[in-house]
Amino acid sequence: MKRMIAILIAVLLIFCLTACSGSNSAESAGDSTSAETETTEENASAEQEEQNAGNPEEAGGVLVVYFSATGNTRGVAEKIASITGADIYEIKAAQEYTSDDLNYNDSESRATNEQNDPSARPEIGSEPLSLDGYSTVYIGYPIWWGEEPRIMDTFVESYDFDGITMIPFCTSGSSGIGMSGKNLESNAGSGNWFDGERFGAGASEDELSSWIEGLQ
Repeated sequence: MKRMIAILIAVLLIFCLTACSGSNSAESAGDSTSAETETTEENASAEQEEQNAGNPEEAGGVLVVYFSATGNTRGVAEKIASITGADIYEIKAAQEYTSDDLNYNDSESRATNEQNDPSARPEIGSEPLSLDGYSTVYIGYPIWWGEEPRIMDTFVESYDFDGITMIPFCTSGSSGIGMSGKNLESNAGSGNWFDGERFGAGASEDELSSWIEGLQ
């Protein structure tokens, strides 16, 4: 009888030891799985941040800002916004430009006088813009008398572009972008400015897409 009791006690001890060992193994496996999951998530997060740093459009909102007195730049700006999924903002002059104002052959036309005066700052009539949440801004304008319209200088001097990638583009019949992008960068005094690009009024989406892809 005593022998039987001893055997039963031994069996119970073995059972208890086996159960405890299994529980510890399960807990260890659970801790290991959790640690591996956290490490994987951290690596994925770090990889995404690295990709975003190389591609400004993935790091935050994209905005297309443009001024267009005749509609040519507007067409290109709308295509860029469509391609990039960007928001769009039009810089409107408080006093709109007429065809007489833009007469290249009139030495006394409004645009001629403005372009001949580097200090001219035409007033903007559109509502103030908030740049919160934007990491990339495409900024477009026509080329007037070989330079950016002075209203563009008004615009860039009115905002703080710190931490924002600025990408100029312009439209013209034949003139290149010249120093207009550099002028805007200098007058802005903030932002990370890319070299700009000139397009014809009829620039295709394929042409614009190729340019945008080349920026990244």
